Amino acid sequence: MKIFSTLAAIALISLSAMTFADAANRKVDIVNGTTKDIAEFYASNTGTDDWEEDILGQDVLAPDETFEADIDDGTGACFFDFKAVFSDGTSHIQKKVNVCKVSTFTYTNN
Repeated sequence: MKIFSTLAAIALISLSAMTFADAANRKVDIVNGTTKDIAEFYASNTGTDDWEEDILGQDVLAPDETFEADIDDGTGACFFDFKAVFSDGTSHIQKKVNVCKVSTFTYTNN
């Protein structure tokens, strides 16, 4: 009976930890701290080789503006690669952003 109780407790702890990770907030404020418009923004699970769809769609993120992006792709992943494409055609990629812990990500002029 003790073994069953111990196994049940371990299963409950594992399930609770998994539920916590799944329930993590993956909304990130993307801040344009540059002097150029961000014309496109992508966030793809670090485990994939392709960029997902442009989260901004038809919108443009002007300098000093903020956009709340829901980065949840349904996999429960926390690490995503970000790509911003600016109005002049240049882009900036930031790899392995932990969207479960980061609530704001700012693009700045280098």
